[in-house]
Amino acid sequence: ASSSRGSSSSSSSRSPRPPRLLAALLAAAAALALAALYSASLPADRRPGSAPAAQLDMGNGKSAFGPPVVMGTEALMAKKAHGTCSKPASEDLLWNVDVKTADRICCKNRHYAEHSGYFSTSAVTWLDDVSRSEPTEYFDAVHSKRVFVGPRGRSFEEFLAESRAHGWPSFRDDEVDWDNVRILPGGECVTVDGVHLGHNLPDKKGNRYCINLVCIAGKPPQ
Repeated sequence: ASSSRGSSSSSSSRSPRPPRLLAALLAAAAALALAALYSASLPADRRPGSAPAAQLDMGNGKSAFGPPVVMGTEALMAKKAHGTCSKPASEDLLWNVDVKTADRICCKNRHYAEHSGYFSTSAVTWLDDVSRSEPTEYFDAVHSKRVFVGPRGRSFEEFLAESRAHGWPSFRDDEVDWDNVRILPGGECVTVDGVHLGHNLPDKKGNRYCINLVCIAGKPPQ
């Protein structure tokens, strides 16, 4: 009798187990519900099924930009001896920027960037060295060709505030050296030699060239 009571007590204390198939279906339903909640929390252009974010962000999908922009073609970024460049980035760059990062972004990259706010990190001396009273000339990190001069038509404080707001040095049309800079369909900003600089990301004020500091840290040609 004692054995019977023990068996009965043990059986009643167990919770019934759902079949494995039912458990799997419940888990799948929970995962789908979480995915739907996550998708709904994203901006419309980042939800599954929308165009890739990079394609939407780079120049707002434009295939051409009006004057004073000088357009270029994909031929500029054809494979060369060192990625899209004919040689690596200089080993002697300004403002203590990282040479390996400069080389990777300038020559072996079309879409990615130094991290947001890189120009204001403690190791980088750009903010300590750059002139607050006169426009600064910026040269590309591979060939030392002039690519930007700024600020022009605004104060350094306005230029810096805009750059801080977006996370990267942000130039306007009047600050671009169009002898050496081209904009590709889609908004990629490059040099005539195939050096990636950043992207044109227009806002309500017009064209805004969001540029990697490492790519414009070249020293002036001697």
